[in-house]
Amino acid sequence: MQTLHIHPDIRLAETPPAWFYRSAHVFEQLREKVFTYTWQFIGDTRMAPLNETVYPFTLLEHFIDEPMLLTRCKNGQLHNLSNVCTHRANLLVHHPAAVNKVVCKYHGRRFGLEGNFESMPEFKEALGFPRPCDNLHTYPLQTWEQFLFTAIQPAYPLQPVIAKMQQRIGFLPLADFVYDSRTSRDYLVQAHWALYCDNYLEGFHIPFVHKDLNSALDYGSYAVELHDYFVLQIGYADKGTQTFVLPPSHPDYGKHVAAYYYWLFPNTMLNFYPWGLSVNVVKPISMQRTRVSFLTYVYDEHLFAQGAAALIDKVEREDEFVVEGVQRGLQSRAYTTGRYSPAREGGVHHFHRLLAQFLAG
Repeated sequence: MQTLHIHPDIRLAETPPAWFYRSAHVFEQLREKVFTYTWQFIGDTRMAPLNETVYPFTLLEHFIDEPMLLTRCKNGQLHNLSNVCTHRANLLVHHPAAVNKVVCKYHGRRFGLEGNFESMPEFKEALGFPRPCDNLHTYPLQTWEQFLFTAIQPAYPLQPVIAKMQQRIGFLPLADFVYDSRTSRDYLVQAHWALYCDNYLEGFHIPFVHKDLNSALDYGSYAVELHDYFVLQIGYADKGTQTFVLPPSHPDYGKHVAAYYYWLFPNTMLNFYPWGLSVNVVKPISMQRTRVSFLTYVYDEHLFAQGAAALIDKVEREDEFVVEGVQRGLQSRAYTTGRYSPAREGGVHHFHRLLAQFLAG
């Protein structure tokens, strides 16, 4: 297997070679060595709004395909459990429900909403039973106000990332953001998932690809901040564009900020605007196919009604066009690798360095 190496000095570094995006083996390695060890946005607390409720879901369907079960206990505590019975691996819950126990419909094994084994018919003669592994496996669950994140086996804690985001976003009443199903949608992109993230992580393409967005942002002031497991891009604008009303204690007070674009390694974008939040989850399907879920949370309906949804959809379609063009171009026998713009592609370089780090174990 060829090894991905990204020089730490962006002035000398080369982008991932074409084989990185074309290799089936690398695609599998990304699944096992990157996605297994990183945090995923899974939704919000409305999934299990009441005490003693359960909500089954699949983590990154068609890629990770891990059956999980969000539960809310009698005391209101949330848990994220395996949705697989510890007896014969039957799926336990198929639909959201109000229950105070989880009972397997195959042989009747019973669990509490905390995941603890409670009982099992016809097992009186079993020796050394029950064992700790007869409880349902519990996955880490991180909450940020109403938003929920989980991981299979996280390589790093998410709380420091949230704390850093809170420094910029803490002035917003996140608990009041309301999910809008009418403007939330999925996009199917005919390209490798990492190419979509590559594109997101640089504003370099904005003047060339997004004419409307470029007119709303001050490209010359576009800022990028690199952190351990995330990147923040800040879009500044003139006074005629929707901008945040920042409190005097805010680190950006006095500046005209139109958007805070957060990317969480490897595939989650949290885009904060004066009207609310657009969460983008990049979901790999195959080497040449990716589903991107756009989840809209509205805070100020008046601002959102002023063309926000239309602009987001237009920008997404423009991004799809160029990303799919890169996907086709990577099949060329003439292309091997490229170079980074030190001034504009620091976020992309950071992403590729993290990929190389995780792939190396």
